Amino acid sequence: MWTLFFAPEPVVDLDSARASDTRRFGRFFWAMMERGVYLPCSQFEAAFLSTAHTEEHIRQTVAAAKEALAAID
Repeated sequence: MWTLFFAPEPVVDLDSARASDTRRFGRFFWAMMERGVYLPCSQFEAAFLSTAHTEEHIRQTVAAAKEALAAID
């Protein structure tokens, strides 16, 4: 399980998670969708990695995330 928070400080509990930039996460979500990667639509939900994901899937996702992060800045 994993999720990504856009926050100025580490997210360690619900209060620090609530302080994160949810609008920026929304832009990241749609930028990832445009690149063929479907994430949970809320940063308060978890994404899952499974044994069905290959090394190539992971490389593609990381590349899409790099592009998406650059696109939303």
